[in-house]
Amino acid sequence: MMRALSEDERSQSLGDIADIHSAYKPDAPAISDESRSVTWSELATRVHQIASALAARGVKEGDLVTIGLPNSVDFLEAALGVWKLGATPQPVSWRMPRVELEAVLNLAAPSAVIARQDLETIRDKVDVATLISEAQPGVRQPSAIAPVWKAPTSGGSTGRPKLILAGQPGRISSAPMVIWRTLADDVGLMPGPLYHNGPFVSAASLLAVGAHLVVMRKFDAAETLAAIERCKATWIYTVPTMMNRIWGLGEEARNAHDLSSLRTLWHLAAPCPPWLKKAFIDWLGGEVIWELYAGTEAQAVTVINGAEWLAKPGSVGRVVAGEMQVFDEAGNPLAPGEIGEIYMRAPKEGPATYSYLGASARTLEGPLSDWESLGDIGSIDADGFVFLADRRTDMILVGGANVYPAEIEGALEEFDGVHSAAVIGLPDDDLGSRIHAILHADDRVDPKALEAHVATRLLPYKRPRTYEFTAEPLRDDAGKVRRSQLRAERLTAR
Repeated sequence: MMRALSEDERSQSLGDIADIHSAYKPDAPAISDESRSVTWSELATRVHQIASALAARGVKEGDLVTIGLPNSVDFLEAALGVWKLGATPQPVSWRMPRVELEAVLNLAAPSAVIARQDLETIRDKVDVATLISEAQPGVRQPSAIAPVWKAPTSGGSTGRPKLILAGQPGRISSAPMVIWRTLADDVGLMPGPLYHNGPFVSAASLLAVGAHLVVMRKFDAAETLAAIERCKATWIYTVPTMMNRIWGLGEEARNAHDLSSLRTLWHLAAPCPPWLKKAFIDWLGGEVIWELYAGTEAQAVTVINGAEWLAKPGSVGRVVAGEMQVFDEAGNPLAPGEIGEIYMRAPKEGPATYSYLGASARTLEGPLSDWESLGDIGSIDADGFVFLADRRTDMILVGGANVYPAEIEGALEEFDGVHSAAVIGLPDDDLGSRIHAILHADDRVDPKALEAHVATRLLPYKRPRTYEFTAEPLRDDAGKVRRSQLRAERLTAR
């Protein structure tokens, strides 16, 4: 049964999501992972039990609760239970090193930590099974609305952890559903890590409308295509690294699965090389491919579909929320098409979209101090379409010319056998910086053939002078790469 949310339901707590949908489709699947599936009725029961057990442990409205679980039904049950109490989920990677994790926990000061019992890096934790066992059968926990609906972490370019506290309360809203194109009859496939903001926010949007959310433990290119066919997925979240690995399977493998159910494929979190974007548009259709550009801070958001992109190749779309403006280093606004630093401003009529814990925003000065930057370099054309060049901190100055690593990485990743690339600048007595490419690639990649490929894609001053091959992935599960860390490691080793 398909049904739209009423206005009253849209103002309820995020912790009421399971109660709302179990009332009219109790036996329909709500969340599935690779080992189990729960119906909306089962989910509602478990959410009340988790919330009740957390309340007995002292969790109360307004608290932060750290969730350090792998992608699973458990992860989402935990988040819904936290929301039910009016508390705030604070997701972290379950594989985060102990030192980094302790820094996050010291900053967050959570009232509880939900994690697997075998996770040695987290002390004083409780798992979902224990919370369920502690609750009384048939318990009904009263709902509250969290003052902050999420608090993800971000190390940014500094490597120091910070929390990004959402400016919106934990109330069901139609705005995310509109942006994410989620519908009640969707089957959403989530291969992205739920501890990252994009997967977390879009997963919440799918659940809010009553869609069936299918969670993959981790991304695998071949299994993702098989899962789309198996569960008849209509909606999927990806990042360019995932797209590149899917494309690298080859035409025969890609066409071995029926993907006709797909209505929406999102990609975000990192720049998508134009060749790869065009390949996916040609393969799945421009109306299926959608891209979103924003920070976790969500001061402003752009969206573009494949058809629009073909008319504006390379763009990340037009602003659909907030404002964006390009400024030069002196803080002067630049004309359409001129490259500078992109600043964002939240809608003036509403509250702040976020606040930091452990950091401060990079802003312009004086009367322009409400303009904030995430460090991205780019331009905005006369039609309002935003184009990204790269991160300000990652730009390489080669002989007086600005070189943007993302452009070079895109050319490298187009070569067959290259899984991912990271480009950094290393000191050079002649040019100031030399371009160094670090590649996660197959053994069959011929360096000479790779150099010949790059020569057909990039101007001479943009081509890597040195190459380094590694067997380790360069990007995390969300498609992120820390170039500053890679550079620092190589400078230390010199």
